[in-house]
Amino acid sequence: MAGGEALDWGRLANTNPPVLRTHDRYGERIDEVEFHPAWHQLMRAGVELGLHGSPWREPQAGSHVARAAAFMLLAQAESGFGCPISMTYAAVPVLRQQPEVAASWEPRLTSLEYDQRMVPVAEKAGALSGMAMTERQGGSDVRANTTSAEPAGGAWAITGAKWFCSAPMCDVFLVLAQTANGLSCFLLPRWRPDGTRNAFHIQRLKDKLGNRSNASSEVEFHGAYAVMVGPEGRGVPTIIQMVNHTRLDCVLGSTGLMRRATAEAAHHAAHRMAFGKLLADQPLMRNVLADLAVETEAATLTSLRLARAYDEAWAGDAEAKQFARLATAVSKYWVCKRTPPTVAEALECLGGNGFVEESQLPRLYRESPLNSIWEGSGNVIALDVLRAIAKSPESVEAFFTEIATAEGGDQRLDAYAAKLRDDLADATEVSARRMVERMALAFQGSLLVRHGDPAVAQAFVASRLEGDSGLAFGTLPPGVDARAIVERATPRI
Repeated sequence: MAGGEALDWGRLANTNPPVLRTHDRYGERIDEVEFHPAWHQLMRAGVELGLHGSPWREPQAGSHVARAAAFMLLAQAESGFGCPISMTYAAVPVLRQQPEVAASWEPRLTSLEYDQRMVPVAEKAGALSGMAMTERQGGSDVRANTTSAEPAGGAWAITGAKWFCSAPMCDVFLVLAQTANGLSCFLLPRWRPDGTRNAFHIQRLKDKLGNRSNASSEVEFHGAYAVMVGPEGRGVPTIIQMVNHTRLDCVLGSTGLMRRATAEAAHHAAHRMAFGKLLADQPLMRNVLADLAVETEAATLTSLRLARAYDEAWAGDAEAKQFARLATAVSKYWVCKRTPPTVAEALECLGGNGFVEESQLPRLYRESPLNSIWEGSGNVIALDVLRAIAKSPESVEAFFTEIATAEGGDQRLDAYAAKLRDDLADATEVSARRMVERMALAFQGSLLVRHGDPAVAQAFVASRLEGDSGLAFGTLPPGVDARAIVERATPRI
């Protein structure tokens, strides 16, 4: 699904970005977003594969893992489709906190039919969810939000503005607004129950660095109809379920970008002649490609292990829930941080060709910083990890129990994990980023030692956890079997 035609859909969807139509030809307000057919093809593929809701629609062992694998594959064709897909997936556990709301919306949000029409949801075969949380004066500090909610005939009327509304073409949105009792969570549909358009007005679409196939917007609500989800005044704890699941998708999406970029670089090097032999046979290039492959494989194992933790947590495993709480934040920080330099190095492997738009590497590069910002930038995530360490010691225990399952597999990993555990007690805000980085490396090292290709695991431990390796890609230490790693990573086409 991620190759062939899907790659062309991604290219066309970015070449022809969405267009805002605020009014129809009669001057009536419609607030609709128009997309190229390629975008709808990507969305249809994602919905039909169940990337937006299969774990909720058909809950079973491994459903989150299966979804994660498919999400990473389609993300290699294009990342922009992932926003509405991810938020729809993440909205369901939030709605389940308000059973009567979930009963009405969950069947629509988990339908395998993609219905792009802008019509009342009662007339549609399926629906998608977006999110509107942040405001210009607060950003990540959502408690500074000023959007207000007033009781209105058994529902609520929302008034205010959101600086970032993700995927404004969706059918319904999770929104934070202030009531008399504090910040609360609401479900705000595009259409009122009587079939009229809700007072949801799109002011403009964001002109973004990347993610251009997807629509991000600024919106205003003018007494918009909404229903409350969760307890009044508990908006952040209510919506945090969405944040945790979308953070998982940040890791999956970034991993997809790494995999695509590394595959492009390895394929190019396997067929490009320079100085009398293939690039892939040049020692310097082989070292670079091997390093990219090590990073990508570590991210892939991280993504799939996180998804399994969500399967286990939803099956009732309390320790898995604690592990997912901390490991998701740690992995979101590190995998997303590593994506821009990984894509940049892959681009350089193609030389000047990589800098040309037709190679598609510039598009991947523009996309690569997004997931580090979405759902909490680096400092926000580092502070969240510190908070979890202080308030949820059981999550720390679960995290190190996971790492300890690799104990004895590599003495260097064991020593690294032991020192990390000792140093964790002294973590401060100043050291938080470095501490989270070390946690991520220990986690990835344990996964590779247990489940990775031996050559990849050896290279990871030697270059990331010990030794005289450099910080740039292509500085793997002597003794690493770079040829075996590159051969493993090179597409067979």
